Amino acid sequence: MSKLTVDFQNVYEGEGVPEETLFGTWAQTAWQGENPSEVTIRIVGALESQTLNHEYRGKDNPTNVLSFPFEAPAGITVPLAGDLVICAPVVECEAREQHKDTMAHWAHMVVHGMLHLQGYDHIEDSDAEVMEALEVRLLAQLGFGNPYEAEETEQDS
Repeated sequence: MSKLTVDFQNVYEGEGVPEETLFGTWAQTAWQGENPSEVTIRIVGALESQTLNHEYRGKDNPTNVLSFPFEAPAGITVPLAGDLVICAPVVECEAREQHKDTMAHWAHMVVHGMLHLQGYDHIEDSDAEVMEALEVRLLAQLGFGNPYEAEETEQDS
């Protein structure tokens, strides 16, 4: 596993954001790349998340995590994976609503976002299955349970 450098930016003014070192551990675990790279993880409030979600995805609401893969110009090789923007209030709210451990949900958002930076997506069902299976395996390595089990249980009832 190659080294991943994490540039951590916390501009959220509320409580409950995990320690910076945890973000590094979570991101490094999810980094599948052969070469060293760098990612910026920015923790934001609802307004910045909503603004970015609207500008880049056309959705006028805050969201849990936005992934911005770095796209180097032709002929330029820079070891940058990209940026993750994680909305603290949305992560906290989702954890409560979905009856999930807050720390586990934070870890899931980092792993999920890191996989997006590496080209994984969940638009097609088959791709979603691959991505979710990898998320479950990586989160288990970090000591967290399957983040999709709680949702499946709720849907079954």
